Amino acid sequence: MHILFVGDVFGSAGRRIVREHLHHVIEQRSVDLVVINAENSAGGFGVTPAIAEELFDLGAQVLTTGNHVWDKREIIDYMQSVPPESNERPRRIIRPANYVAGTPGHGFYQGVLPSGQEYAIVNLQGRVFMASNDDPFRTMDELLKKITAKVILVDFHAEATSEKVAMGWYLDGRVTAVLGTHTHIPTADDRVLPNGTAYQTDVGMSGPYESVIGVEREHVLQRFLTGMPAKFEAAKGDPRMAATLIECDGATGRAISTQRMLLGE
Repeated sequence: MHILFVGDVFGSAGRRIVREHLHHVIEQRSVDLVVINAENSAGGFGVTPAIAEELFDLGAQVLTTGNHVWDKREIIDYMQSVPPESNERPRRIIRPANYVAGTPGHGFYQGVLPSGQEYAIVNLQGRVFMASNDDPFRTMDELLKKITAKVILVDFHAEATSEKVAMGWYLDGRVTAVLGTHTHIPTADDRVLPNGTAYQTDVGMSGPYESVIGVEREHVLQRFLTGMPAKFEAAKGDPRMAATLIECDGATGRAISTQRMLLGE
């Protein structure tokens, strides 16, 4: 089984480069399951229902998010427009599972591919240098009691490298993959851990690399140089699609190999 995870889609440039590459990657690599982090896909801040639909149309089975999930308020009604047991598109966009009880939406999705293969996608958010939320480690312990699928991919949306590495070791042998998002910088540490869990600290940004993590350079430089507030705008230059391809055994959920990608125009 092949799983393609596409890193944080940032703004229109990110959507365009994903649109350009996703179809042929799916075909050439015989991809069975596509997961996309969409939390920055609307101008760099949040995701709208229309953009979620666009990403589903491109081939994504599940969309993950992170700390910007609520930046576009209309996504809340979209996520709540179907019952929890539904497999319709609004149920397949998820937010971090360790948000406080009562938060709109859901933190994981369990589905079945046309081949009959069961899978589960979990979204978690870190606590180091991030907004307050519940313990992602113990939240994952509780989720694993509910999930029946063998193939489990975790999008760990976190700032601190140490927290991400710790989660990888904590879940080694218990899930198929732990892939980091949020920092927008792809890391070169993709590997399969000893007990069969694929790991990468950060998949990276699918968006404009002629930027400062997706934002127009001049605005960020002025912020650093003057300390004055600036309106951040999504950049457009040098778009690239950052993704990670996981090969795994569908029967056991153990990862066999992992490969990172960074595809330009």
